[in-house]
Amino acid sequence: MKNKDKKSANSKPKVQKTSQKAKPQLTETTLRRLSWLLPVVAVAIVGIVLVAYENDLLYRVQELNLFLYTPLFFKQQMVVSGGFLTYAGTYFTQFFHHPALGAALLCAWWLLMVFVIKKTFRIPAKWTVALFVPLALVIIINADLGYWIYYLKLRGHFFIAPIGITVAVGLAWIYRLLPPKFFVRTLLIAVTVVAGYPVFGIYALFAALLMAIFAWRLDDYKPLFRGIDTAIAVLAIAIVPLVYYWTIYDQTSIVNIYNTALPSYKKDRLYFIFYIPFILLFLSLVVIAIFYRKNRDEKVEKPMKWMLSQVAFLTIIVASVWHFWYKDENFHTELSMYRSAVSQQWEDILTTYRDHDTAPSRTMWMTKNLALARLGRQGDEMYRYRNGDTPPNAPFIARMTQASGKFLYFNYGLVNYCYRWCMEDGVEFGWRVEHLIFMLKCSLLNGEMEVAKKYVDLLKKTKYYAELGEKYEAYIDNPTLIGKDPELSVISHLMPPQDELTSDQSLIEIFLINYFAHRTSDDPVFQEQAMIFALQTKDIKTFWGQFYIYAPNLGKKKMPIHLQEAAYLYGHLEKEVDISRMPFDQQVIDNYNNFMATAKQFKGMPEPELKKLMFDRFGGTFYYDYFFTRGQHSF
Repeated sequence: MKNKDKKSANSKPKVQKTSQKAKPQLTETTLRRLSWLLPVVAVAIVGIVLVAYENDLLYRVQELNLFLYTPLFFKQQMVVSGGFLTYAGTYFTQFFHHPALGAALLCAWWLLMVFVIKKTFRIPAKWTVALFVPLALVIIINADLGYWIYYLKLRGHFFIAPIGITVAVGLAWIYRLLPPKFFVRTLLIAVTVVAGYPVFGIYALFAALLMAIFAWRLDDYKPLFRGIDTAIAVLAIAIVPLVYYWTIYDQTSIVNIYNTALPSYKKDRLYFIFYIPFILLFLSLVVIAIFYRKNRDEKVEKPMKWMLSQVAFLTIIVASVWHFWYKDENFHTELSMYRSAVSQQWEDILTTYRDHDTAPSRTMWMTKNLALARLGRQGDEMYRYRNGDTPPNAPFIARMTQASGKFLYFNYGLVNYCYRWCMEDGVEFGWRVEHLIFMLKCSLLNGEMEVAKKYVDLLKKTKYYAELGEKYEAYIDNPTLIGKDPELSVISHLMPPQDELTSDQSLIEIFLINYFAHRTSDDPVFQEQAMIFALQTKDIKTFWGQFYIYAPNLGKKKMPIHLQEAAYLYGHLEKEVDISRMPFDQQVIDNYNNFMATAKQFKGMPEPELKKLMFDRFGGTFYYDYFFTRGQHSF
């Protein structure tokens, strides 16, 4: 009794001591709630950023997409490995026509991907941040595209990675759930590669790889079966694509048979750096699979230390996503101006250009000039906007022909050039809604009604452009409607009298300047553009040649300010034309005198300083542009 009493007396303080040292723990319920809440909040934030910051990008992406509700379209996608992902990707991409809706669908796929990864690999709630690694990488794959949107040949790019990863990990989940009997798991590996490769491409191969890793992580699997499954997976991954290449997919290059359904970042050369997010995405899931365990501890012994580690990890991930997010201001401004131009919101283009802070690109300058031309103010305001030739922020030479060249050619009446670039880009990069619309309008203006009917029929098989097809179908039946159309009627005045098509060397701005500056027409709309482009050549002889045709047809209209400035300047520079009887505005004369006096006063000042000084005083005049804007590059 004494020993028992002594033992119990000794044990009591120990219990109290232990309870005093016990530390607070996060409950499993709280952890589980956080494990679901954090990904939802993260995806919601990214979705809001997409709609607010990338609204014009999403809309442009769906213009560069095409999904047709026809069996033939499905068959066309399935002629290459991974074709179903292209089919699914283009289907969901069309919903970017309403950017908020498309972004919501994209976020839904991201969340589904996260859910499947979490359930497949049994990610413990306390390590939910591990899910943000693949999530961040699929976001970067889309957010870092920039000018690649015009050159990627893989259609449906925005949705393919999340759909492919969801399918691959989901198949691994099924593998884990299957019983370890009758070789059903082994059979699933074989079926995944043989039947999945034509449908999902590289993602089917990756699913087999995850299954092979799972074979060594499942406690209920015998070593013999593990070896068999691994051998089957390796052999299937190595051999099946080759068999398909030899028998069906011979149009695919043999070097690409193992990476089908991945985009090709190849232009003048291969830009391997853009494949790094894909490589890291696959590696992250491989690592998660390797560390798979059936039973995991959900307890957090040191909540504060755990919380700090999670916050630090999330901070790194968020910073990485933001760092690689393509944030070029010119690119986004071009997208905004293009969207306004397609809907003929010309004043919005000018507002966007004025609000732009950095030096503009040539695409921006050309789109702004077109807006002024449509508003009838180009001759008075063209040089009142900041000029620039900032090259596209891309690792390759991004041409205006792919970004907005077709649109510019069409709106300046060169419909054959527009049609030609639509055809070339359609063959090279795949057919897009944009191509069909331009080719339809070009056919209408050329009077090629049977050809136009073909594009009408295609547009009527889309979701968001069927009404547009029906609208122009009426033009085919009643061509007089073309002359009454606010858009087409203006363009018809700018069309050349005879069909012609020469090489533009992919330099649209230079080609348009030379084309109009050296042509004349009885049409006042065409002649006005000829005069404006002649002004931009800064060639005195060319200017006077167009001026003597343009000026007599003005009638009672006032001569535009920039043309007055050019005439007054050239008259004083070469004195070959008598300008003494020309009715110049007093403002034009005063600006010229002040410009020359200021230039003389600060003669000898370093050019960069003089240029800034003169821009502040005369930046809105042709005088400044003539003397200080030179050597610009076009793209």
